[in-house]
Amino acid sequence: MPHKQTLTTLTLFLTSLADAQTGGAPTQAPPPPARGPAVDVAIEAARVAIDTCKAKGFNVAVTIVDSAGVQKVLLAGDGAHARGVQSSTNKAVTALTFKLPTSQIAESIKTDQTLAAKVTANPNFAPRAGGVPLKVGDELIGAIGVGGARGSENDEACALAAIERVQSRLR
Repeated sequence: MPHKQTLTTLTLFLTSLADAQTGGAPTQAPPPPARGPAVDVAIEAARVAIDTCKAKGFNVAVTIVDSAGVQKVLLAGDGAHARGVQSSTNKAVTALTFKLPTSQIAESIKTDQTLAAKVTANPNFAPRAGGVPLKVGDELIGAIGVGGARGSENDEACALAAIERVQSRLR
């Protein structure tokens, strides 16, 4: 009899331990990873954007997110300001969320009140040029955002130069 009681106590202990580790929830396989550029490709794209803007006299930051909005890369060039860092992140998230370049969103909100309301409702959305979706064919795999140049059209030009450089290696 003492062995049966010990076995029951051990079983209850192990069950409690398992519940504590999983929060009492049944164990499930993690979700599949989001689509996005490989880290080495994302880093290269960010560097190209920074170098392109630097050649024009702008100190910028670049954020690249995957299809789930997770930051793959955030690089701030020498001399970039905190505001440019935040702007780059917000532009990447905005381009990803709306599946459009942020320059196009900026134009559309001038006449589309529903879109304007959605954009202004979220302080993390940035409807200024510089955010561009990353696509493989028609599939959205992430977005790049550049912030910190004077004139957001310069941010977008640097983002487009980065995409052009790595497009063939996006998967």
